Amino acid sequence: MLWGLGVGYVISGEYFGWNLGLPQGGTYGMLAATLLVTVMYVAFVLSYAELACAIPKAGGAFDYALRALGPVPAFLAGALQFVEFVFAPPAIAFAIGAYLHLYVPVDPLWIGVACYLLFTALNVWGVRQAASFELLVTVVAVVELLIFIGATAPSFRWERFVDNPLPHGWSGAFAAVPFAIWFYLAIEGVANAAEEARNPQRDVVIGFGSAMATLVVLALGVFFCAVGVDGWPAVVYESPGAAPSDSPLPLAMARALSRGSWLYGLLVTVGLFGLIASFHGILLAGGRATMELGRAGYAPRVLGRIDPRTGTPALALLFNMLVGIGALCTGKTGDIIVLACFGAVGLYIVSMLSLFALRRREPDLPRPFRAVLYPIFPATALVLAVLCLGALVAFYPLVAALFAAIVLGGLAAFALWRKRSRST
Repeated sequence: MLWGLGVGYVISGEYFGWNLGLPQGGTYGMLAATLLVTVMYVAFVLSYAELACAIPKAGGAFDYALRALGPVPAFLAGALQFVEFVFAPPAIAFAIGAYLHLYVPVDPLWIGVACYLLFTALNVWGVRQAASFELLVTVVAVVELLIFIGATAPSFRWERFVDNPLPHGWSGAFAAVPFAIWFYLAIEGVANAAEEARNPQRDVVIGFGSAMATLVVLALGVFFCAVGVDGWPAVVYESPGAAPSDSPLPLAMARALSRGSWLYGLLVTVGLFGLIASFHGILLAGGRATMELGRAGYAPRVLGRIDPRTGTPALALLFNMLVGIGALCTGKTGDIIVLACFGAVGLYIVSMLSLFALRRREPDLPRPFRAVLYPIFPATALVLAVLCLGALVAFYPLVAALFAAIVLGGLAAFALWRKRSRST
């Protein structure tokens, strides 16, 4: 189930979103960004697993920073985790709506809202039911991607793959960074389920490692096969002059197969499972992250309550749903993806600083799993995360300003709350 959660949180990144980086970076720029981000995530996962096993709590990075760095950095980690886990689902919900709109004449926005209501209810129902469903849809989604790779690989042509490979020069590779991050964003959510794992010290490591290996293979396979069918514009624009599409795999399959083919219809239909897996999985992880903030008193304590009948953080899940629906209504998929990436990269930076601090402050802390090649891998993840953050700020200043306003506003509210609580 932890493998299912790790892959499921992320797998929608293979279905959509990554293609939005192609107009910026082209084939070579997007590939360079993807390889850079892949190295960052491998180093990060093999380091973050140490924290997840040593401190197996539902708050993930928030709990690690609280123990390693203190209250203010912990609140910052919690705020960054909130931005990532709450603003990633709206983009996925809109993509689900775009996929279903191919068959159902309903506004994608309303389909997205319906998804929020349905899958929030499933998460409120119970963690075992939610995790079992996540495992099922993830397995189906992985099989579907393997079929997609098998169906499109025979149509791969190198001359199409390298056509117009750098439309904006190598600087476009930095602009493509957030969409490369989308290939792997939210895999750290496995740590948020550690508290509910039977043997977290063993199971979390296996879940992290196997999920990351699966995702690297799928990300590179999908990228090469989709772009190699008819060049990168074919998986971005449905027709010349059209808006960027949230359905790149159907666009690639339409060039490799007939739209009337039974295999095309099967792949498009089953492709929904990948989007649903990530949407549902991130809702599950986000609810527990918000719950931990409330439970520790760093957010309204009502959000930290566990429903006595279902054993789930029902109020935290409902709160996240309301914020997500609000973001969904903006209809700005690309900007929402970039905002979620800001939260993710910031979270990786704080997490690696927490790892170094805990090694120094608590050398005798039981660590069933120790970071691979310490300190090389944690330092690699930290440096690359800082580089990615710089690229995000440089190329997306308006989203950076919104992100800063959210985080600084939260920190100001937290400082005011701490001052009042001390005075009383």
